[in-house]
Amino acid sequence: MSSHREAPEISKDPVADSTDLYAFVSPDNPSTVTIIANYIPLQAPAGGPNFFEFGDDVLYEIHIDNDNDAREDVTYQFRFHTQVLNANTFLYNTGPINALSDTTWNRRQSYTVTRVDHHNHRSEVLGSGLLCPPCNIGPLSTPHYDQLAAQAVHSLPGGRKVFAGQRAEGFYVDLGAVFDLGDLRPFANLHAFGNLPSANGVNATAKVNVHSIAIQVPKTDLTNGGATPTGQADPRAVVGIYTSASRQKVHMHRDDDHEGFGVGPWMQVSRLGNPLFNEVLVPMVKKDFWNATDPVNDQQFAGGVAHPELAGLLNVLYPGVFPNLAAYTKPRNDLLAILLTGIPPTVVPNFQNYTGPTQADLLRLNTAIAPTTSSPNPLGVVGGDLAGWPNGRRVFDDVFTIELRAIAGLTIPLVDPSFHPDGAASLVTDGLSFNNYLSTFPYLGVPYSGYAVPAA
Repeated sequence: MSSHREAPEISKDPVADSTDLYAFVSPDNPSTVTIIANYIPLQAPAGGPNFFEFGDDVLYEIHIDNDNDAREDVTYQFRFHTQVLNANTFLYNTGPINALSDTTWNRRQSYTVTRVDHHNHRSEVLGSGLLCPPCNIGPLSTPHYDQLAAQAVHSLPGGRKVFAGQRAEGFYVDLGAVFDLGDLRPFANLHAFGNLPSANGVNATAKVNVHSIAIQVPKTDLTNGGATPTGQADPRAVVGIYTSASRQKVHMHRDDDHEGFGVGPWMQVSRLGNPLFNEVLVPMVKKDFWNATDPVNDQQFAGGVAHPELAGLLNVLYPGVFPNLAAYTKPRNDLLAILLTGIPPTVVPNFQNYTGPTQADLLRLNTAIAPTTSSPNPLGVVGGDLAGWPNGRRVFDDVFTIELRAIAGLTIPLVDPSFHPDGAASLVTDGLSFNNYLSTFPYLGVPYSGYAVPAA
């Protein structure tokens, strides 16, 4: 969760595991959009002696659809390169690291950013040799980590900026309870398989890190034809976004090359659009297949959205709590719209993020909707805040609660006014909130230090 270890094969390949995707109009620069793609889930802060890093053999990509066909029109590609300065030490660093240029930092990563314009068949390298920051080791090794990470925010041509490196995990969820037969701690006393007391949620990701690729670009970098949207009703205002990780088809080893090398075409092994899609709505036997397919082919997975397994489980695990939901047998057109086509005009007043009838798991962002800078609601659109998920996704949006309430029936009246949600639908949650975020780029908080935070 949101897409951490969500499929059997990618759980064995964390360096290529897409965990979360965020996209929002930048609150500190509203003429731009910020996109954050996270990888390498559930990092224990005390990660030495081999600290976490991006894969040199992985192609990381952020894909933009801006003409409503669920196919990429703009792609940002990221390739990483690792360098060891001193081959005679086992240490990640041999002294304090106060600047990215310090030779005390022994194992460092740099990367190249390339923008691909598929309409015009043009590829442009936006930056190369861009340094990532080191991981947050501790007060002696990385004594001023926030300043060190700030050095890794790089300006790119055309008013763009980029960051790639370790950040504090921003997604929050009670993993321990959720996968213990859906035991939502605030409602544990109502669970069918036990008599546990009600309790506050426990954030299983509260003290772990993740690796983020964050890029901030002008809206015109994303929109069809570089248009400036004229208002939220303008169809050119909406873009669909997904992220992916790919490996080359064959991995070769030589006697003198212990790391090996890749050959052949790139094969997608992980992708992510909306939070929790593969995690919750795709059967286990199809999860790895889903990761390898493109969003344009997602109609084959629409059955799991139209008739979500979790909705039925809620009735089994919390008997008598969701009687109206239990009696509802129609396809879940509300979820099909939210997750696979975007929400058409007139369903929610003054809002739409519709990308046409092609069903595809894309994170859809209406770039003409201004960011909410005063008291944003982490429940997003269902909480009356049109700048939050499913209109893109901000780092603090409580996507687990939003999606759980939607599956529980809260959003059915948007498309079927005859349905009356059960009272619990507007209350169900895992009982969490979180606030370890920055107000400016790259928005996710300073990663936890291995010295300051226990590994377990």
